Amino acid sequence: MIPTEEFLITAIARLIADPLAPPARHVAVGAASAIPAAACWLRIMQGAEMRLSQLHLRTGNPFSEGGRELFDLAGQGRIDLFFLGGGEIDGEANLNLIGTGDWPGTGVRFPGSFGSAFMYMACARTILFREEHAPRVLVEKVAHVSAPGVSAAGVWRRGHAQALVTGKCVFRFDPARARFSLASVHPGESVASIKAATGFAFDIPAELAATPPPTEAERQLLRGPVADRMLETYPEFCARVFGRTAKDHAA
Repeated sequence: MIPTEEFLITAIARLIADPLAPPARHVAVGAASAIPAAACWLRIMQGAEMRLSQLHLRTGNPFSEGGRELFDLAGQGRIDLFFLGGGEIDGEANLNLIGTGDWPGTGVRFPGSFGSAFMYMACARTILFREEHAPRVLVEKVAHVSAPGVSAAGVWRRGHAQALVTGKCVFRFDPARARFSLASVHPGESVASIKAATGFAFDIPAELAATPPPTEAERQLLRGPVADRMLETYPEFCARVFGRTAKDHAA
C-alpha cells in the first residue's frame, strides 16, 4: 500500500513541474514542511534545474539572517515558488494564521502570520498545502485574513495561489474568478466526500480525474536520494514514511 504522504509529495512535484505555470527556478520551503520539501527534492532528483532554499536547515542554509534575507529575495522577484498553509483556508484562497473568534483570535489561536502575507504577494506562485481536509479548515470565509488570496484592482502583487493540495484532493485556483475547481481526488475519495468535507463552494469538471499514484521510479527516488537529503532535518518523517534512518544512511 502506497502511503498517503507519497501521493501528496508526487502531486505537489507535478504541480511544481507544470509547464503552464511560471518557472520554478528558486523555490523556498519554510519550517515544518516535510511533504513540500520532499516534493522539491524529488523534482531536483528528476533533473530539474531548481535551487531549493530550506530556511530551517541546520547546515547548508543559504540565509545567514533567516527571514530577513528571504523577504529581500522575494521582494526582488527572486523567489519563484513558496508554500503556505493556514489554520483556515477559504474559497477565495484567503489564509487565516491568526485564530478564530473576535480579533485577535479569542477562540482557537493559530501560530501567527509571520511573513505569509508578504510572501503570498511577492512570489510568482504559491502552492497551498494542508493535509487535514475538514470543514473546520476549509471554511466558507476565514475568521481573519492574514494573507489574501486575491487583491483589489490597483493593488500590486506578483502572483497568486496555483493550487491547494490536501489529504483528499487537489484543487486548482483561478485568481480571475477567485474560485477553486476540483482537479483530482485521491484514492477512496469522491465528489460527494469532498463536498462533505469542504466548507466552501468549488467548481467540478465534467470529467473528474484521479490523483495519479507515484510511479515505481518516483518511489525509489523518494526512499533513496530524497530521503538521504531529508534525514538531517526530518528524521521522524523519513523513518515513518520512507522507512529510512540516519543509521541506514551512514551504512
